[in-house]
Amino acid sequence: MLFIKLTLAALVLVALAAGGWVYLARESAQPGSTQRESGAGPAPAAAAMHPRAMPVITVPVRVGIAHVMVDAVGSLLADEAVVLRPEIDARIQSIGFTEGQAVARGDALIALDPAEYEADVAQKEATVDLWQLKFSRARDLLGRKVMSKQDYDEAEASLKVAKAALALARARLAKTTLRAPFAGILGLRRVSPGDYVAAGKDLVNLEAIDPIKVDLQVPERHAAAIRAGQAITVRVDAFPGREHTGLVYAVDPGLDPATRSVKLRARLPNPDRELRPGMFARGSVVISERADALWVPEQSLVPLGERVYVYRAVGGKAALAEVQVGSRAPGEVEIKSGVTKGDVVVTEGQTRLRDGAAIVAVAGAPDKG
Repeated sequence: MLFIKLTLAALVLVALAAGGWVYLARESAQPGSTQRESGAGPAPAAAAMHPRAMPVITVPVRVGIAHVMVDAVGSLLADEAVVLRPEIDARIQSIGFTEGQAVARGDALIALDPAEYEADVAQKEATVDLWQLKFSRARDLLGRKVMSKQDYDEAEASLKVAKAALALARARLAKTTLRAPFAGILGLRRVSPGDYVAAGKDLVNLEAIDPIKVDLQVPERHAAAIRAGQAITVRVDAFPGREHTGLVYAVDPGLDPATRSVKLRARLPNPDRELRPGMFARGSVVISERADALWVPEQSLVPLGERVYVYRAVGGKAALAEVQVGSRAPGEVEIKSGVTKGDVVVTEGQTRLRDGAAIVAVAGAPDKG
């Protein structure tokens, strides 16, 4: 009897155990049942499959004009420049300017002692008066046929000689006043009042520097592309970061045999007169332009060895693209291949990226991918 009771109890335990396993199997078949009871669910599936998105700054590719430039070096020079020198020997009577002064065309600058030349003019005037009387008498005598035609002609010629001598004396007298041949800025004088100067002695330099000229040397391979009317940008070491623009107005027809370069000359506005003749100049000449060029910020470039890349933002991911660089502008660079109109490129944060990495734009233009 006892044996029968133990057997029945064992069967009941087996049945209960089997029912429990069935219950557990059913519960485990329902998604999240066990986790809901424990309250400790796993991380979302998307987070488990993809790394955290990298914050970056992006901007769209800009479409604009690209100028094809040729770089050259040269020097600034005055638009007009001259060193004033006397044409006669004389003593300096007075100086009518201050060094560094701006003067207008025709202004009197230096007066030489005119006494000797005034006396010469007076003498020549008296000679002219004398020969004028002789010529008048000869004409009267010729009319009365008292004088020969030869004597008359000699009197007329002598009068002409006297008048020419008077004109020469007056011209020399006029040279005792030195005037500005054009408007400009006077330099440092080399003489003082009372100095006796010979003809040809340097007195003072005069230069016109608004506008100012620039001479540039362009390599021979670009000679065919250079012509008058092209735009030019000039930079000088005295004003770093500043650019001065002008136009080419003349190109030397011959090349320098020593450097195999062609010389061009341009004018630059210089209203503040900050540019000075003799300054070393670095210039860029615009030889052509493209109206639909693609531009990206310079900091978006990623150089890898001898190649250059950018990261494009496509569908929330970084797509590495090799590009060909063209012209450059302050803060920007032209991309000739590798990107298209409408693309968005990464400008900050690209140093931490890899091709295909998840990104999110946190500043700048939104990600158009």
